[in-house]
Amino acid sequence: MFESRRVREQWAPLALRLIIGFGFMAHGWAKLSRGPDGFARIVEWIGFPLPHFFAWLTTITELVTGFAMFIGAFVTLVSIPMLVILLVAMFSVHLQYGFSSINTIGFSPLTGPEFGPPGMETDLLYIGGLILLAFGTGAGALSIDGWRHRLESRRKPDS
Repeated sequence: MFESRRVREQWAPLALRLIIGFGFMAHGWAKLSRGPDGFARIVEWIGFPLPHFFAWLTTITELVTGFAMFIGAFVTLVSIPMLVILLVAMFSVHLQYGFSSINTIGFSPLTGPEFGPPGMETDLLYIGGLILLAFGTGAGALSIDGWRHRLESRRKPDS
């Protein structure tokens, strides 16, 4: 199945797309299930105007773009708002906690390791994946974008 380079290049983006799409949907779902009012307090804390509006906008954007990425639809287009969300999160919240996504701040004999807020590592990993998908490999196999591309190729007469 993975004998040729072309086949590998078509299948390689699938795992990355599924992970990024699921991650965004999971974060959007967490915000929605806890109520965007709680997330609005965070948005207000980082200094954004209209915190309730931006809390809802972020929640819906994460759900919609995450699903689109998951199914491989309009990957380049949906990468833009995803990148904006990641950059805002990274510069307004995570940067102050350094690089590592796992910040061990102590150890308790009863509960084990104690962790502090995450740094920007995960944001950077998502950003790298989005850049690769949007401007490098594309959505790959088993994607709506791939299906649309194959349809368009069949419609165009050979020159």
